[in-house]
Amino acid sequence: MASTDTEQRTGADPAASDNTATDNSAPDATAPDQLAGLEAGLDALETRASQRAPLGRTLLSKAVPPIIAVAIVLVLWQLAYHFKLKEHYLLPSPVDVGRSLQEKWLEGTLLSYVWTSLSRGGLGFLISVAIGTPLGLIVARVKPVRAAIGPILSGLQSLPSVAWVPAAIIWFGLTDATIYAVVLLGAVPSIANGLVSGVDQIPPLYLRAGRVIGANGLHAVRHILLPAALPGYIAGLKQGWAFSWRSLMAAELIVNAGDLGVGLGQLLEQGRELQDMSWVLSAILLILIVGIGIELLVFAPIERRVLRSRGLLVKS
Repeated sequence: MASTDTEQRTGADPAASDNTATDNSAPDATAPDQLAGLEAGLDALETRASQRAPLGRTLLSKAVPPIIAVAIVLVLWQLAYHFKLKEHYLLPSPVDVGRSLQEKWLEGTLLSYVWTSLSRGGLGFLISVAIGTPLGLIVARVKPVRAAIGPILSGLQSLPSVAWVPAAIIWFGLTDATIYAVVLLGAVPSIANGLVSGVDQIPPLYLRAGRVIGANGLHAVRHILLPAALPGYIAGLKQGWAFSWRSLMAAELIVNAGDLGVGLGQLLEQGRELQDMSWVLSAILLILIVGIGIELLVFAPIERRVLRSRGLLVKS
């Protein structure tokens, strides 16, 4: 009887073990199929995200809206001219302004006006970046310096740049140094404050992890602080360029000497002196075009690249 019971138990065990083996092996058999399906789904998502939109759709979404906006402005401008909201010598038509630009182009002086201001603005901005970046890092990381200089930077940023023009003329005279001084005083605080804001938004975990792996001093600045603070830093650079461009125009309006060359600000002032509104509006239009062009050609691509690298912007 004992042997029979043993045989029965023994006979029952293989069946149970077979069932158990079958139950355990079933998920293993389907796991590769599930994993393959998951990988296929992820590949499909990546494929859809990386596909380029048709050229026509891209033009429709990006080029047409600005064109429509410009057309609306021109229509409203022409209507204001037609119904004589101001005398024609005070408010010329778009055609008159276009004719004024054409005259400057045919004279061969239009590009020289633009290049004079653009080269001044670009050089002043680069110097501002070279000064504002280390200043922003020091203010962001050294508490006594921040307590002493932080409020001054905020105050300088809110101060109109044109307020520095009389003082700069007294210091440097009617020279290029006056123009660059005004540009620097307008742009440096914005760049420094932008970097300070970017550093303040860095999670403390990044800094602790950097110290653990031995990133100290300049290595921490290069590999942790600046990359982590990049969105705020770029915002500060954009604002710094806007301040430097506005400061430059304010300086060129007032600092007018024969040996300085003629920039867009001087061109605007000449139009005011001659009471030629077509000339004045032409200069304003050129200043606007240069500002928009720098934003679209320089800062917008950099900003998109940074956002894509952080997964905050996906190619459509």
